[in-house]
Amino acid sequence: MRQNRITALLQQDKKLLIAYYMPEFPVAGSTLPVLEALEEGGADIIELGMPYSDPIGDGPVIQDAAHIAIQNGVTIRNLLGLVRKARAGEGCRPLQAPILLMGYCNPLIVYGIDAFLRDAALAGVDGLLIPDFPPEESADFLRKAKGEGLSVVFLVSPVTPPERIELIDSLSTDFSYCLAVNAVTGTAKLADSSEAAAVEEYLKRVRRHAKKKFVVGFGIRNKARIEQMWSMADGAVVGTALLQHITEAKTPVETARLAREFWKTLR
Repeated sequence: MRQNRITALLQQDKKLLIAYYMPEFPVAGSTLPVLEALEEGGADIIELGMPYSDPIGDGPVIQDAAHIAIQNGVTIRNLLGLVRKARAGEGCRPLQAPILLMGYCNPLIVYGIDAFLRDAALAGVDGLLIPDFPPEESADFLRKAKGEGLSVVFLVSPVTPPERIELIDSLSTDFSYCLAVNAVTGTAKLADSSEAAAVEEYLKRVRRHAKKKFVVGFGIRNKARIEQMWSMADGAVVGTALLQHITEAKTPVETARLAREFWKTLR
């Protein structure tokens, strides 16, 4: 079985900085240059969105990015082709960073679960985050993903009770993903002191009940917020702020430049 890059990375004693990017946003042809730029800028893991017409867990920025990605020709098959090119160094330097795909169940069911898992592994994908996939119904999916050498990540929220945190922790292959607040992406507000205190208490609760590592996403926009999350968790995810920074780009070269510029401010 091939070595999973996420598993290997999490064996290191380091805080993770994870980038979320929607492929082919804001212009077609941007994906490979942006992947290269994010890796150069210090992204430990790159989370790629699988665009879907009804992304229920995402806020307006990522929803709009998903619609633009679809207009620019992104399908599951097309996305896996882009990952394959990135790994092979076609149009960019060969990508070494772990790739985590984030998306919803319906497109995967249409593609065929078995075929998707096989093709994702062959393309060079390392992990999957499927927000609308219930952990309680995941046994068969987990078995098949493990057979392909893929890591599976499940979500924890501020209202997840301790016993369910333990379940999610046991099912997530390498780490869990904690939502900083109960909100869609890009709408979280963590600046308020009472909100920050609530997040701290919530993440302490996760730490007490999780044996594996966990990362935090939603509402993380700058280096100060990343360092705050690093003090409580094993990694931080930045997505909406990245998409907002590149949204006015007119060419793939400009998109990559803006992505690199923004990401370096976070490191």
